[in-house]
Amino acid sequence: MDSSGLAGIAGLDERIAGCRACPRLVDWRGEVARTKRAAFSDWTYWGRPVPGFGPPDAALLIVGLAPAAHGGNRTGRMFTGDRSGDVLYEALYDVGLASQPTSVSADDGLELHGVRVTSPVHCAPPANKPTPGERDTCRPWLVQELHLLRPTLRAVVVLGAFGWQAALPAFAEAGWSVPRPRPAFAHGRRVSLDGLDLFGCFHVSQRNTFTGRLTPTMLRDVLGAAARTAGLPASG
Repeated sequence: MDSSGLAGIAGLDERIAGCRACPRLVDWRGEVARTKRAAFSDWTYWGRPVPGFGPPDAALLIVGLAPAAHGGNRTGRMFTGDRSGDVLYEALYDVGLASQPTSVSADDGLELHGVRVTSPVHCAPPANKPTPGERDTCRPWLVQELHLLRPTLRAVVVLGAFGWQAALPAFAEAGWSVPRPRPAFAHGRRVSLDGLDLFGCFHVSQRNTFTGRLTPTMLRDVLGAAARTAGLPASG
């Protein structure tokens, strides 16, 4: 990707971090940042929309749901500082797509190899549940990100049904042909969109990982398959 593309992703990330489009989310993320969780009382919370994380010429994109109140909303980086992130980044490390298995702060040295992590909603929502209106308001950010990644993007892993439902319209708006009717979410589902392969994966939430609905092996299998499709070396 040329320098204009690099500047494009960096500029997009900066604009996302300054967004105040959804009043409920603006109030919630700010309140959480002020009151904090006791375990993080010495932290200065990020308290803003959380932009994507990873190289601007990624071949593989991972799409989640929204930042966690005391995870990304605290650290300022996607899936960083919460248990969902612990599961995701350990799996990425296991398949050779991350430089280390942990993600605790934005300055911990973690680097992703050929993969970028983003979300259809960039602000932490109450009870981890954005409204359909908030999802739709945030969609243009994902569409812009997809436009910028399009020259190199070859595969996408979408975590959970909410992300799947939010991502498909964004791919259509970004210029990919999405089948009609739109394919339903399922773990392990693979859908081809003229040069781009989408993979469905259960979300790395504690509800799924603690109950065994999503195991580390299941996650590594999806990530490994998506990485190979994207042309990335993967050990899983």
